[in-house]
Amino acid sequence: MKKRLFLGAWLALTTTLAFAGGLMTNTNYHIAFDRMMARGATFDVDAAYSNPAGAVFGRKGWQLSFNWQIPTQNRDITTTIPNFLGMGDYTHKFEGKASAPFVPGLFAVYNRERWALSAMIGIVGSGGYVKYDDGIPMLNIPIMKALYDQSPMLIPGQTYTLDSKMKGKQYIFGGQVSFAYRFLDCLSASVGFRVTRYDGYNRGHVIATANDQIAAALGTSELVNLQLDCIQKGWGFTPIIGINFHKGPITVAARYEFRTKHNIPNDTKTLTIGKMGQTTDVVAMTEAMGTEATIAALSQAMGPAMAQNIAAYLPGTKTRYDMPSLLSIAIGCDFSKKVRGTLEYHFFDDKHAKMSNNRQEHLAHGTHEILLGAEWDINKTFTVSAGVQHTDYGLHDDFQMHTSFACDSWSVGFGGAANINKHVRINAGYFWTMYSDYKKEHINYAGTGLKGTDTFSRTNGVFGIGIDYKF
Repeated sequence: MKKRLFLGAWLALTTTLAFAGGLMTNTNYHIAFDRMMARGATFDVDAAYSNPAGAVFGRKGWQLSFNWQIPTQNRDITTTIPNFLGMGDYTHKFEGKASAPFVPGLFAVYNRERWALSAMIGIVGSGGYVKYDDGIPMLNIPIMKALYDQSPMLIPGQTYTLDSKMKGKQYIFGGQVSFAYRFLDCLSASVGFRVTRYDGYNRGHVIATANDQIAAALGTSELVNLQLDCIQKGWGFTPIIGINFHKGPITVAARYEFRTKHNIPNDTKTLTIGKMGQTTDVVAMTEAMGTEATIAALSQAMGPAMAQNIAAYLPGTKTRYDMPSLLSIAIGCDFSKKVRGTLEYHFFDDKHAKMSNNRQEHLAHGTHEILLGAEWDINKTFTVSAGVQHTDYGLHDDFQMHTSFACDSWSVGFGGAANINKHVRINAGYFWTMYSDYKKEHINYAGTGLKGTDTFSRTNGVFGIGIDYKF
């Protein structure tokens, strides 16, 4: 039973990052989004993503754009367990630092009167690294509890030290191409596709080392030594369609992205389980016996449930990381020659996009987003803009995990653009996300039989700068 607790905590490690958009989908590729948020009715170069059907109403000829964003994010878990290990109430904040030092976005549009061709390359899902220098509670708490149950002398920080670190990476790169055609002077449609590349890993360790007195009594200083290095890479494909109506000052646009299926195989470099100086190399076991025989052997030794946890990280095992279908509807209005505004709605159908362990089934509904933005041309050179976005994920306790959680949010963005000359435009923007903390009560915390509480909290900020070039 104690060994199962160790394994159950360790073998659930996954990582999900996001900047703006749904649970698995980013929407901030161009700096115009950072400074205005609602871009679903645009005809500028960022229409290559936000409104492909509207690209045919934009400037004639070639447009190119390069964008660079720097996001920073904290993903913290504050854990409270009453009367933990006889030491009184336990409260600890596990700080997760997420970063992506360079998030590029490339855009190109060629408009030839009645038709337009557009392309975009960017990080279309997740995107970055997250690390927990103190580990995560679903790993640390069961191990401390199991060691204490084995012997009340094993008190963390007194008779042994716990070195626990987690790090994950998750990028979904995408390249998109769309073709738009204007059937009527006021109506156009587009068809396109996106090819995605999933690139991620989960790495970390937890090592419990006894002090000299305990080591002498046990005959070893190693209480626990768990190691994981699991790399995941794979491809996906997304059809995309759009429609755009533009007459006078009004623009109505819609875009639909079909679900992107990602069924990602493991390339497991290391998966070892050590206890009291004895180590099991699960990767070598799989290579020698095969996946089915390994699972059968583990099931006999540890039970079917634990064998399935281990199977999730065996070499060649596949995990679902689908990007959900997305419906975007936007209404834009030119209030004057200098002032424009857009109201936009997004629906991410997360309930029908498969995730690891079918977590999508625990969501109350797919993600709803409302965006509102406006921009003002101060003169021929300078433009300022601002916007707001509200995101509702339909969260439920059973969806939230220590390694992958979400919080509903409000985001605000602001910034501006400067026309250097008739060819070059510089964009700069910043958006900041305010998250609602999510509190989850546990009757059986991480399988320990203890009651506890987790408070999930996040912070997020993105600064970006970009350059548009018109030929």
